[in-house]
Amino acid sequence: MPLPVFSLMLVVFSLTTGEFVIAGILPEVASDLSVTIAAAGLLVTAYAVGMIIGGPVVTVLTARLPRKPLIVGLLLVSIAANLGSTVAPNYVILLIMRFGAGLVVATFFAVAIATTVSMAPPGKQASAVAKVALGMNLGIILGTPAGTFVGQNFGWRVTFAAVAAFTTVAMLLVLRFVPTQPTAATGSVLTELRVLGNRGVQLAIALTALGNVGVVMVFSYIAPLLTDVSKFSAASVPILLLVYGGGAVVGNFLGGWLSDRALMPSLIGLLIALTGALALFWVVSGVQALVTVLVFGIGMLAFAVIPGMQTRVMSTASTAPTLAVAVNASGFQLAAAFAGWLGGRLIDSSLGLSSLYLVGALLTLTGLVVAVYSHRRDGQPALQTA
Repeated sequence: MPLPVFSLMLVVFSLTTGEFVIAGILPEVASDLSVTIAAAGLLVTAYAVGMIIGGPVVTVLTARLPRKPLIVGLLLVSIAANLGSTVAPNYVILLIMRFGAGLVVATFFAVAIATTVSMAPPGKQASAVAKVALGMNLGIILGTPAGTFVGQNFGWRVTFAAVAAFTTVAMLLVLRFVPTQPTAATGSVLTELRVLGNRGVQLAIALTALGNVGVVMVFSYIAPLLTDVSKFSAASVPILLLVYGGGAVVGNFLGGWLSDRALMPSLIGLLIALTGALALFWVVSGVQALVTVLVFGIGMLAFAVIPGMQTRVMSTASTAPTLAVAVNASGFQLAAAFAGWLGGRLIDSSLGLSSLYLVGALLTLTGLVVAVYSHRRDGQPALQTA
């Protein structure tokens, strides 16, 4: 992996760890700050809200800054917010710090992806994006458990200090190895915003939201699905999550390889497979051996679609790709929030917990419809290979 891409991948790893690790240390945070678990859970929401708001707002405000200084500036904000979390004297300050940490993430991802694509050889853009996105996989399957271990054994404040320290090291590598890039935008702010009115961009963002909402809903409730529906022991859940993470790593590279060869046909095929896998999960959810295989498969397919979706957004938003990718990240966060809400409503309804698989498949099907329509709109047969 080229050192510039490796440096950006490490930053993504650090930011992803900082985003998800709070879930593992919620009891420690709640106990130390004398708040309920439910109140501590709002720290996760604060981070997500920061991403949703920061995606379009921060990106527009920084659109005319050179990319490398912009990346460094965004990371300095993240480091400061994590250090602020480390020393937060009370719950309210910690809530503000988590919001601040999330505020710059969508813009960083957008600029990092745009920078990576600009450095990639022709025809290798999606594979390059996949390498950067590997940091997200590793943050979930390695960084989050490691941060949880640190928080449980040395205190939750040390976890945030460690995230800040790792981000600092990654930022120094970016300074050393990432070449100087042109400004993230060459037009006016109005030109940047105008790209969001492009129907192709709107469809690409809708594809990301609708194509992911079903599998995100299933993953959000994967622990009770495995224990209550498939009857795995609680001790088996971390192992199965590692299986999911292994599938995610494989899928990340597979998706990049496929997207470089046939972007929309591969996305359509992957979404068909993801829809079918979720539906099959609903059918065989009581057969543990098949569930184990499907956990790997769902992880693989869920992450295989990401490089292509990101590349699709950039290809349809050539006049303002950074803003479009940032808004795309915000759209994904909104979809994730909706997925959590909908999953809770389904569990409380007469349909029950196992219905999440089938509803997840139906939701993914809507993303498939958008993908097929978008591809036909490009003037190509929906399943033609490149």
